[in-house]
Amino acid sequence: MGLVERHVDFVEALRRAGMPVSLAEDLDAVRAVTAVGLADREALRAAYAATVVKRPMHRAAFDTLFDLWFPAVSGGPRIPDARDEEAQDGGRGPDAPPAGVPDDGAALGNFRDRLAEQLEQGSEADLAALAAEAVGRFGPVRGRGPGQQAWSAYTVMSRVQPEQLVEQLLQALIAQPGESLDAVVRERAMRTAARRFTELVEAEVRRLTAEERGEEHVAKHSVRPSIEQIDFLRARRADLDAMRREIYPLARRLATRLAREHHSTRRGSLDFRRTVRASVGTGGVPVVTHHRPRRPHKPELVVLCDVSGSVAPFAQFTLGLVFALREQFTKVRAFTFVDDVTEVTDVFRPGGDLAETMTELSARARYAALWGRTSYGRAFTKFVEKYPDAIGPRTSLLVLGDARSNYGDLGLPHLRTMVGAAKHAWLINPEAKTMWDTGDSAVSAFAEILQVAECRNLAQLSEFVHELT
Repeated sequence: MGLVERHVDFVEALRRAGMPVSLAEDLDAVRAVTAVGLADREALRAAYAATVVKRPMHRAAFDTLFDLWFPAVSGGPRIPDARDEEAQDGGRGPDAPPAGVPDDGAALGNFRDRLAEQLEQGSEADLAALAAEAVGRFGPVRGRGPGQQAWSAYTVMSRVQPEQLVEQLLQALIAQPGESLDAVVRERAMRTAARRFTELVEAEVRRLTAEERGEEHVAKHSVRPSIEQIDFLRARRADLDAMRREIYPLARRLATRLAREHHSTRRGSLDFRRTVRASVGTGGVPVVTHHRPRRPHKPELVVLCDVSGSVAPFAQFTLGLVFALREQFTKVRAFTFVDDVTEVTDVFRPGGDLAETMTELSARARYAALWGRTSYGRAFTKFVEKYPDAIGPRTSLLVLGDARSNYGDLGLPHLRTMVGAAKHAWLINPEAKTMWDTGDSAVSAFAEILQVAECRNLAQLSEFVHELT
């Protein structure tokens, strides 16, 4: 593969991973690569990153793909031969593992001893060499097809166990008198080195797999999508924490969009005195009307959030979104429901801590369920009965949930009452459109009353906010 083809494939892989790389940035990358050349790999990485990476959240996926398309080395596994090991050991002792044996108990013990030394005082290059050796010795596994070779980072880590080595080193360090303060610093350094060793092992496995099956195969199966593309319903706790950092700009944009619409469609009341004065020049005919200045306005918002188990990750994110919206709207009332409705507005205190708020919300969520089964009909009925004044003509209503009501009553008359009282109403659904109206999904029935938007990730939520009119 030539350099031009490799560049084109690399840029296409970045786009498939969810990174927005425009044609102009593509051409900028070509100019940057031409300027820095190919001699220095890290300079090449920096040139690409400077031209195609826009946001910090995209950097991890970029580095993974760069290592696939521009690897530091090529070829099979890197295992030092017997002469190299003898040179490193200063001559093999009587207890040293036999040279040329890639994997046995003695070889594993010898390797763990050398890794322990590097975790204490090794460099990046030493850890990279050990990671490559570990994959070559302990990572081969049988492929799916006859005669096929594969590599497993899990197998390597389960045998080498660097975290266990760190614990052993710490126990030895703590046993020494007067080393308590130094132990804290060295523990942090050793745990960082262990995590880096794990990352290097995973990178080496990806490189060897790419040698066997191609870069595109590895990119498709091992590169995690960016935070913007991860489904709410499949997000891990760490992903949700990263997503929460992105919701404050979205909350500001949502409030701005709703406020802008209000300003564009409504003028201040008629200023009769100014209009009459202006009509003197036209013989008392009010050709031009004058209006009073509009009062500063912030929209009002009511949020009903489904907190049942099937949408629990989505509920955690959306409640975080409500926390951010609380700072942007004049009046926000938040409710959680499963088959009953509970108001949680008081939890979103101005200036409150998000972690404490989420903990308190988790404790209250159980009160939103009487029988433990989601019932939109019962929730809408209870909402109209318990909170008849919650929705007014200035209110924007957001219902956050998957529209699955366990084949029960949907409470459509009550939902129609709620939507009729609001200025706007949306149902934001975290499920893919292909799943709508399957099983107990009632999206079509709800869509006849209010707007339904698919919102499975941050990118779609941004698009929803952008398209608000």
